[in-house]
Amino acid sequence: MASMGASERLVLIRENLAEILNPEIIEKILEEGRNPKIYWGTATTGRPHCGYFVPAIKIGQLLAADCDVTVLLADIHGFLDNLKAPLELVNHRVVYYRFVIKSILEAVGVSTAKLRFVQGSDYQKSPEYIMDVYKLSSLVSEHDAKRAGAEIVKQTDNAPLSGLLYPILQVLDEQYLDCDAQFGGLDQRKLFIAAKDWLPKVGYRERAHILNPMVPGLHGGKMSSSDQDSKIDLLDAPEVVAKKIKKAVAAPKVVEENGVVAFVEYVLLPASALRGKREFIVERERDGLEPLVYTNIADLHRDYQNDVLTPQLLKPAVAKGLNELLAPIHAAFQNSKEWQDIALKAYPPPPKKEKKVKDKGSRHPGKINQELPIRESQ
Repeated sequence: MASMGASERLVLIRENLAEILNPEIIEKILEEGRNPKIYWGTATTGRPHCGYFVPAIKIGQLLAADCDVTVLLADIHGFLDNLKAPLELVNHRVVYYRFVIKSILEAVGVSTAKLRFVQGSDYQKSPEYIMDVYKLSSLVSEHDAKRAGAEIVKQTDNAPLSGLLYPILQVLDEQYLDCDAQFGGLDQRKLFIAAKDWLPKVGYRERAHILNPMVPGLHGGKMSSSDQDSKIDLLDAPEVVAKKIKKAVAAPKVVEENGVVAFVEYVLLPASALRGKREFIVERERDGLEPLVYTNIADLHRDYQNDVLTPQLLKPAVAKGLNELLAPIHAAFQNSKEWQDIALKAYPPPPKKEKKVKDKGSRHPGKINQELPIRESQ
């Protein structure tokens, strides 16, 4: 915020990050009293789920630290990544993603007035950009392009050439979005390292990179749009949310790779701070005990490891906290005919399978009277 000093802004920018590459770039900008320009890109492919709260919370913190934030709705990237987003659906999904990201931020009390949205195809088809793609393509080896995109581009035995272009485009986006830093997950580290090496080859400056850790999903692995059991959709009903969290993997006394504990750390606690009061409450009324109130994750980790906080206590509290976050998103969706219409266009339901009528012939019971000629009496 405007009243925050450089050190306070840096603390907020750094919170819950796994790593910062070239942190001195951001530190110098803050010392000069300027606003760092940071961009986060998302390929408009699968339907966004509650895993999107993790980068959205960080975007909220960056906005609170008075950074200038750009969200790249990467439609061309979605198409390039093994055709995950068919061209006929891309534009609809861009609109859907814009609704979702704005509603998530507003749900945690963050104003989106200064948030800038850019659609990739608005500049990625310009002559200058295409020429830079050609230049980098002549300087980057197939091996290096594959390595840079190894964890973010779908890998197959006979992959299309588009997978090699994907990391080249993402690197150039830093220049064309005029950013000081790019924000992304730890799975993009190889690409961020490539960006530091590749951009100077075509005469552009290095950027900083801020990396979120990879937060485990409900079953310990990455929360995925394609795995219905591992994700909670942003529009899931409260009872569905509670049921999915109840079924989530959360081993007693183990905080590592525990998706339920991680959701408190990376979403619920920082979200409460953005709304004005950092706390996470676990009710124990059924046991006749006072609630557990956490203002930092270290105390929650300690209680969980000592079995003071059990999975049976934690899961209902997480379900309640998540449903409170989702409630304004549900309300916004219900109040927006445009959002509802675009949801159907962006993610149309699969066509119903037509029931095949089995031809049983004319000799099965029930057909005889209809099909045999009736003889007149003589």
